[in-house]
Amino acid sequence: MEKKNLTWLEAFFDLIFVAAIAKATHLLMHEKHGVIPVEYLLKFGLIFVPIWWAWVGQSLFINRFGKDCVTQRLFMIIQMIFIILMTASLSVNFDPYYIPFLIGYIGIRLLTSMQYLWISRSESGPRRRAAVYLGYGFIIGITISLFSVFFVSWPRYLVLYLGIFIDIVVPILGRKYLVKAPTDTSHLLERFGLFTIILFGESIVSLIAVLHPEKGDWEAVIFTIISFVIVIAMWWQYFDNIEKKVDKKIKSTGQAIIYGHLFIYMSLSIIASAIQLAYLQDIHYQFLLILTFAATLIYFLSTTLVFHKYRIFKHRLSIYHLGLFLLILAAFLFIDLALIVPNILIFVQLAVFFLIYAKVTT
Repeated sequence: MEKKNLTWLEAFFDLIFVAAIAKATHLLMHEKHGVIPVEYLLKFGLIFVPIWWAWVGQSLFINRFGKDCVTQRLFMIIQMIFIILMTASLSVNFDPYYIPFLIGYIGIRLLTSMQYLWISRSESGPRRRAAVYLGYGFIIGITISLFSVFFVSWPRYLVLYLGIFIDIVVPILGRKYLVKAPTDTSHLLERFGLFTIILFGESIVSLIAVLHPEKGDWEAVIFTIISFVIVIAMWWQYFDNIEKKVDKKIKSTGQAIIYGHLFIYMSLSIIASAIQLAYLQDIHYQFLLILTFAATLIYFLSTTLVFHKYRIFKHRLSIYHLGLFLLILAAFLFIDLALIVPNILIFVQLAVFFLIYAKVTT
Protein backbone atom coordinates (compact mmCIF):
# COMPACT_ATOMS: atom_id res chain seq x y z
CA MET A 1 0.00 0.00 0.00
CA GLU A 2 1.31 3.42 -0.92
CA LYS A 3 2.22 5.61 2.05
CA LYS A 4 -0.56 8.05 2.84
CA ASN A 5 0.41 11.67 3.38
CA LEU A 6 -1.38 14.24 5.48
CA THR A 7 -3.33 16.78 3.42
CA TRP A 8 -3.85 20.45 4.22
CA LEU A 9 -7.60 19.87 4.38
CA GLU A 10 -7.08 17.32 7.16
CA ALA A 11 -5.10 19.92 9.13
CA PHE A 12 -7.87 22.46 8.56
CA PHE A 13 -10.45 19.86 9.59
CA ASP A 14 -8.61 19.44 12.92
CA LEU A 15 -8.61 23.19 13.44
CA ILE A 16 -12.42 23.21 13.45
CA PHE A 17 -12.34 21.02 16.56
CA VAL A 18 -10.22 23.45 18.61
CA ALA A 19 -13.28 25.37 19.83
CA ALA A 20 -15.13 22.13 20.64
CA ILE A 21 -12.26 20.85 22.78
CA ALA A 22 -11.98 24.24 24.52
CA LYS A 23 -15.70 24.19 25.38
CA ALA A 24 -15.51 20.66 26.75
CA THR A 25 -12.44 21.46 28.87
CA HIS A 26 -14.10 24.63 30.19
CA LEU A 27 -16.70 22.44 31.93
CA LEU A 28 -13.96 21.31 34.29
CA MET A 29 -13.49 24.90 35.46
CA HIS A 30 -16.88 24.98 37.21
CA GLU A 31 -15.64 24.71 40.79
CA LYS A 32 -18.12 24.85 43.69
CA HIS A 33 -17.09 24.66 47.35
CA GLY A 34 -13.61 23.51 46.39
CA VAL A 35 -14.59 20.65 44.06
CA ILE A 36 -15.87 20.11 40.55
CA PRO A 37 -19.47 18.87 40.97
CA VAL A 38 -20.16 15.36 39.72
CA GLU A 39 -22.69 16.88 37.32
CA TYR A 40 -19.95 18.77 35.47
CA LEU A 41 -17.58 15.81 35.45
CA LEU A 42 -20.31 13.73 33.82
CA LYS A 43 -21.15 16.49 31.36
CA PHE A 44 -17.48 16.74 30.43
CA GLY A 45 -17.39 13.04 29.54
CA LEU A 46 -20.74 13.11 27.74
CA ILE A 47 -19.68 16.10 25.62
CA PHE A 48 -16.11 14.95 25.02
CA VAL A 49 -16.96 11.49 23.67
CA PRO A 50 -19.13 12.68 20.71
CA ILE A 51 -16.46 15.27 19.81
CA TRP A 52 -13.75 12.61 19.83
CA TRP A 53 -15.83 10.09 17.89
CA ALA A 54 -16.92 12.63 15.26
CA TRP A 55 -13.24 13.42 14.63
CA VAL A 56 -12.18 9.75 14.71
CA GLY A 57 -14.86 8.74 12.21
CA GLN A 58 -13.63 11.02 9.46
CA SER A 59 -9.95 10.44 10.25
CA LEU A 60 -10.36 6.66 9.97
CA PHE A 61 -12.17 6.95 6.66
CA ILE A 62 -9.38 9.09 5.23
CA ASN A 63 -6.79 6.69 6.59
CA ARG A 64 -8.26 3.66 4.81
CA PHE A 65 -9.93 5.13 1.75
CA GLY A 66 -9.08 8.81 1.54
CA LYS A 67 -8.09 10.44 -1.75
CA ASP A 68 -7.51 14.13 -2.25
CA CYS A 69 -10.26 14.54 -4.83
CA VAL A 70 -13.09 17.03 -5.26
CA THR A 71 -15.81 14.65 -4.00
CA GLN A 72 -14.05 13.83 -0.75
CA ARG A 73 -13.16 17.48 -0.22
CA LEU A 74 -16.84 18.37 -0.52
CA PHE A 75 -17.80 15.64 1.97
CA MET A 76 -15.31 17.07 4.49
CA ILE A 77 -16.28 20.69 3.91
CA ILE A 78 -19.97 19.91 4.46
CA GLN A 79 -19.01 18.00 7.60
CA MET A 80 -17.26 21.11 8.88
CA ILE A 81 -20.56 22.99 8.74
CA PHE A 82 -22.15 20.35 10.98
CA ILE A 83 -19.10 20.43 13.30
CA ILE A 84 -19.49 24.19 13.72
CA LEU A 85 -23.21 23.70 14.49
CA MET A 86 -22.44 20.97 17.02
CA THR A 87 -19.73 23.07 18.67
CA ALA A 88 -21.98 26.13 18.91
CA SER A 89 -24.55 23.93 20.68
CA LEU A 90 -22.20 22.76 23.44
CA SER A 91 -23.28 24.32 26.72
CA VAL A 92 -23.44 23.68 30.45
CA ASN A 93 -27.22 24.06 30.14
CA PHE A 94 -27.56 21.49 27.40
CA ASP A 95 -31.32 21.02 27.06
CA PRO A 96 -32.14 24.20 25.06
CA TYR A 97 -29.40 23.35 22.57
CA TYR A 98 -30.16 19.66 22.22
CA ILE A 99 -31.79 19.70 18.77
CA PRO A 100 -29.03 21.72 17.01
CA PHE A 101 -26.42 19.55 18.76
CA LEU A 102 -28.18 16.42 17.54
CA ILE A 103 -28.45 17.76 13.99
CA GLY A 104 -24.74 18.59 14.02
CA TYR A 105 -23.65 15.21 15.38
CA ILE A 106 -26.01 13.16 13.19
CA GLY A 107 -24.95 15.19 10.13
CA ILE A 108 -21.27 14.46 10.77
CA ARG A 109 -21.78 10.75 11.30
CA LEU A 110 -24.26 10.30 8.45
CA LEU A 111 -21.86 11.93 5.99
CA THR A 112 -19.09 9.60 7.14
CA SER A 113 -21.39 6.61 6.65
CA MET A 114 -22.29 7.87 3.16
CA GLN A 115 -18.59 8.20 2.33
CA TYR A 116 -18.02 4.52 3.10
CA LEU A 117 -20.95 3.44 0.93
CA TRP A 118 -19.84 5.79 -1.85
CA ILE A 119 -16.25 4.52 -1.84
CA SER A 120 -17.37 0.87 -1.69
CA ARG A 121 -18.50 1.14 -5.33
CA SER A 122 -14.90 1.61 -6.47
CA GLU A 123 -13.32 -0.96 -4.13
CA SER A 124 -13.22 -4.75 -4.31
CA GLY A 125 -12.46 -7.74 -2.12
CA PRO A 126 -11.74 -7.21 1.59
CA ARG A 127 -11.58 -3.42 1.25
CA ARG A 128 -15.07 -3.31 -0.27
CA ARG A 129 -16.46 -5.58 2.45
CA ALA A 130 -14.91 -3.36 5.14
CA ALA A 131 -16.38 -0.21 3.57
CA VAL A 132 -19.86 -1.75 3.24
CA TYR A 133 -19.75 -3.07 6.81
CA LEU A 134 -18.77 0.30 8.28
CA GLY A 135 -21.17 2.23 6.07
CA TYR A 136 -24.23 0.22 7.08
CA GLY A 137 -22.98 -0.54 10.60
CA PHE A 138 -22.71 3.12 11.51
CA ILE A 139 -26.24 3.76 10.26
CA ILE A 140 -27.55 1.56 13.10
CA GLY A 141 -26.06 3.76 15.80
CA ILE A 142 -26.99 6.95 13.95
CA THR A 143 -30.62 5.83 13.66
CA ILE A 144 -30.87 4.98 17.36
CA SER A 145 -29.42 8.38 18.35
CA LEU A 146 -31.86 10.09 15.98
CA PHE A 147 -34.81 8.45 17.77
CA SER A 148 -33.86 10.43 20.88
CA VAL A 149 -35.90 13.36 19.49
CA PHE A 150 -39.05 11.45 20.47
CA PHE A 151 -38.08 11.48 24.16
CA VAL A 152 -37.71 14.15 26.83
CA SER A 153 -35.62 14.58 29.96
CA TRP A 154 -33.07 11.85 30.83
CA PRO A 155 -34.50 9.11 28.50
CA ARG A 156 -33.54 11.38 25.58
CA TYR A 157 -29.88 11.27 26.59
CA LEU A 158 -30.04 7.56 27.31
CA VAL A 159 -31.20 6.87 23.74
CA LEU A 160 -28.67 9.35 22.29
CA TYR A 161 -25.70 7.75 24.02
CA LEU A 162 -26.94 4.22 23.40
CA GLY A 163 -26.68 5.06 19.70
CA ILE A 164 -23.25 6.61 20.18
CA PHE A 165 -22.08 3.55 22.13
CA ILE A 166 -23.26 1.20 19.37
CA ASP A 167 -21.56 3.47 16.83
CA ILE A 168 -18.29 3.23 18.75
CA VAL A 169 -18.33 -0.59 19.07
CA VAL A 170 -19.19 -1.23 15.40
CA PRO A 171 -15.47 -1.32 14.38
CA ILE A 172 -14.68 -3.65 17.30
CA LEU A 173 -17.44 -6.06 16.32
CA GLY A 174 -16.31 -5.93 12.69
CA ARG A 175 -12.67 -6.66 13.40
CA LYS A 176 -12.72 -9.69 11.07
CA TYR A 177 -13.49 -7.32 8.16
CA LEU A 178 -11.14 -4.53 9.21
CA VAL A 179 -8.09 -6.71 9.83
CA LYS A 180 -8.14 -7.53 6.10
CA ALA A 181 -8.26 -3.83 5.26
CA PRO A 182 -5.64 -2.53 7.73
CA THR A 183 -4.97 1.08 8.58
CA ASP A 184 -1.88 3.00 7.53
CA THR A 185 -0.13 3.09 10.92
CA SER A 186 2.21 5.94 10.01
CA HIS A 187 -0.64 8.19 8.85
CA LEU A 188 -2.83 7.17 11.79
CA LEU A 189 -0.17 8.10 14.35
CA GLU A 190 0.39 11.38 12.55
CA ARG A 191 -3.34 12.20 12.63
CA PHE A 192 -3.73 11.36 16.31
CA GLY A 193 -0.50 13.20 17.08
CA LEU A 194 -1.84 16.37 15.48
CA PHE A 195 -5.02 16.13 17.56
CA THR A 196 -2.85 15.59 20.65
CA ILE A 197 -1.21 18.94 19.87
CA ILE A 198 -4.65 20.56 20.19
CA LEU A 199 -5.00 19.08 23.70
CA PHE A 200 -1.51 20.27 24.66
CA GLY A 201 -2.68 23.68 23.47
CA GLU A 202 -5.31 23.67 26.23
CA SER A 203 -2.51 23.36 28.80
CA ILE A 204 -0.73 26.33 27.23
CA VAL A 205 -3.97 28.34 27.52
CA SER A 206 -4.05 27.44 31.23
CA LEU A 207 -0.42 28.55 31.66
CA ILE A 208 -1.23 31.91 30.11
CA ALA A 209 -4.26 32.28 32.40
CA VAL A 210 -2.07 31.70 35.46
CA LEU A 211 0.85 33.92 34.43
CA HIS A 212 0.63 37.63 35.27
CA PRO A 213 4.20 38.95 34.86
CA GLU A 214 3.09 42.58 34.84
CA LYS A 215 1.98 42.25 38.48
CA GLY A 216 5.35 40.94 39.60
CA ASP A 217 3.70 37.78 40.92
CA TRP A 218 6.75 35.55 41.13
CA GLU A 219 4.81 32.70 42.68
CA ALA A 220 2.68 32.59 39.53
CA VAL A 221 5.83 32.70 37.39
CA ILE A 222 7.38 29.77 39.26
CA PHE A 223 4.13 27.78 39.14
CA THR A 224 3.87 28.44 35.40
CA ILE A 225 7.45 27.27 34.80
CA ILE A 226 6.86 24.06 36.77
CA SER A 227 3.61 23.40 34.89
CA PHE A 228 5.38 24.10 31.60
CA VAL A 229 8.00 21.48 32.51
CA ILE A 230 5.15 18.98 32.93
CA VAL A 231 3.71 19.85 29.51
CA ILE A 232 7.12 19.71 27.80
CA ALA A 233 7.98 16.36 29.43
CA MET A 234 4.66 14.91 28.27
CA TRP A 235 5.17 16.32 24.79
CA TRP A 236 8.75 14.98 24.67
CA GLN A 237 7.71 11.49 25.78
CA TYR A 238 4.71 11.28 23.46
CA PHE A 239 6.30 12.50 20.24
CA ASP A 240 9.69 10.89 20.73
CA ASN A 241 7.89 7.57 21.06
CA ILE A 242 6.00 8.21 17.83
CA GLU A 243 9.12 9.25 15.94
CA LYS A 244 11.71 6.83 17.32
CA LYS A 245 10.21 3.88 19.19
CA VAL A 246 7.22 2.57 17.25
CA ASP A 247 7.10 0.38 14.16
CA LYS A 248 5.02 2.35 11.68
CA LYS A 249 4.98 -0.55 9.23
CA ILE A 250 2.75 -2.70 11.44
CA LYS A 251 -0.51 -3.66 9.74
CA SER A 252 -3.46 -3.66 12.12
CA THR A 253 -6.97 -2.33 12.66
CA GLY A 254 -5.47 0.55 14.64
CA GLN A 255 -7.95 0.05 17.47
CA ALA A 256 -5.38 0.37 20.26
CA ILE A 257 -4.44 3.78 18.87
CA ILE A 258 -8.07 4.83 18.34
CA TYR A 259 -9.58 3.87 21.69
CA GLY A 260 -6.45 4.42 23.76
CA HIS A 261 -6.32 8.03 22.63
CA LEU A 262 -9.77 8.76 24.05
CA PHE A 263 -8.25 8.38 27.52
CA ILE A 264 -5.06 10.23 26.53
CA TYR A 265 -7.15 13.18 25.33
CA MET A 266 -9.47 13.25 28.33
CA SER A 267 -6.56 13.10 30.78
CA LEU A 268 -4.82 15.96 28.95
CA SER A 269 -7.98 18.06 29.28
CA ILE A 270 -8.17 17.30 33.00
CA ILE A 271 -4.50 18.19 33.52
CA ALA A 272 -5.02 21.46 31.63
CA SER A 273 -7.93 22.40 33.89
CA ALA A 274 -6.05 21.27 37.02
CA ILE A 275 -3.30 23.80 36.28
CA GLN A 276 -5.79 26.67 36.51
CA LEU A 277 -7.77 25.20 39.40
CA ALA A 278 -4.66 24.64 41.52
CA TYR A 279 -3.56 28.25 41.27
CA LEU A 280 -6.58 30.41 40.50
CA GLN A 281 -9.32 28.65 42.47
CA ASP A 282 -9.76 27.76 46.13
CA ILE A 283 -9.73 24.07 45.28
CA HIS A 284 -10.06 21.47 48.04
CA TYR A 285 -6.68 19.87 48.73
CA GLN A 286 -7.79 16.22 48.63
CA PHE A 287 -9.90 16.81 45.53
CA LEU A 288 -6.88 18.34 43.77
CA LEU A 289 -4.84 15.27 44.68
CA ILE A 290 -7.50 12.92 43.29
CA LEU A 291 -7.91 15.00 40.12
CA THR A 292 -4.21 15.37 39.30
CA PHE A 293 -3.04 11.87 40.23
CA ALA A 294 -6.02 10.19 38.56
CA ALA A 295 -5.42 12.15 35.34
CA THR A 296 -1.68 11.33 35.49
CA LEU A 297 -2.38 7.64 36.06
CA ILE A 298 -4.88 7.52 33.17
CA TYR A 299 -2.44 9.31 30.86
CA PHE A 300 0.41 6.99 31.85
CA LEU A 301 -1.62 3.78 31.44
CA SER A 302 -3.19 4.82 28.13
CA THR A 303 0.09 5.98 26.54
CA THR A 304 1.76 2.81 27.79
CA LEU A 305 -0.98 0.69 26.18
CA VAL A 306 -0.87 2.53 22.85
CA PHE A 307 2.87 2.62 22.46
CA HIS A 308 3.60 -0.86 23.83
CA LYS A 309 1.53 -2.53 21.13
CA TYR A 310 3.34 -0.68 18.35
CA ARG A 311 6.76 -0.32 19.94
CA ILE A 312 9.71 -1.89 18.12
CA PHE A 313 10.37 -5.16 19.93
CA LYS A 314 13.87 -4.27 21.18
CA HIS A 315 12.52 -1.03 22.65
CA ARG A 316 9.61 -2.62 24.52
CA LEU A 317 9.47 -1.98 28.23
CA SER A 318 9.19 -4.72 30.83
CA ILE A 319 6.82 -5.24 33.74
CA TYR A 320 9.62 -3.81 35.88
CA HIS A 321 9.22 -0.42 34.26
CA LEU A 322 5.45 -0.50 34.77
CA GLY A 323 5.97 -1.26 38.45
CA LEU A 324 8.58 1.50 38.76
CA PHE A 325 6.28 4.21 37.43
CA LEU A 326 3.34 3.04 39.53
CA LEU A 327 5.58 2.97 42.61
CA ILE A 328 6.75 6.55 42.00
CA LEU A 329 3.17 7.78 41.68
CA ALA A 330 2.06 5.84 44.76
CA ALA A 331 4.98 7.19 46.80
CA PHE A 332 4.20 10.80 45.86
CA LEU A 333 0.51 10.31 46.63
CA PHE A 334 1.30 8.73 50.01
CA ILE A 335 3.54 11.66 50.94
CA ASP A 336 0.87 14.18 49.93
CA LEU A 337 -1.80 12.36 51.95
CA ALA A 338 0.43 12.04 55.02
CA LEU A 339 1.65 15.64 54.84
CA ILE A 340 -0.37 18.62 53.64
CA VAL A 341 1.96 20.06 51.01
CA PRO A 342 1.54 23.27 48.96
CA ASN A 343 -0.17 22.89 45.59
CA ILE A 344 3.02 23.95 43.86
CA LEU A 345 4.84 20.96 45.38
CA ILE A 346 2.23 18.59 43.96
CA PHE A 347 3.05 19.90 40.51
CA VAL A 348 6.80 19.60 41.21
CA GLN A 349 6.16 15.91 41.93
CA LEU A 350 4.21 15.51 38.68
CA ALA A 351 7.03 17.25 36.80
CA VAL A 352 9.54 14.78 38.30
CA PHE A 353 7.31 11.83 37.35
CA PHE A 354 6.86 12.95 33.74
CA LEU A 355 10.58 13.74 33.38
CA ILE A 356 11.43 10.21 34.56
CA TYR A 357 8.72 8.77 32.32
CA ALA A 358 10.15 10.65 29.33
CA LYS A 359 13.75 9.70 30.12
CA VAL A 360 13.07 5.97 30.58
CA THR A 361 10.73 5.52 27.62
CA THR A 362 12.48 7.58 24.90
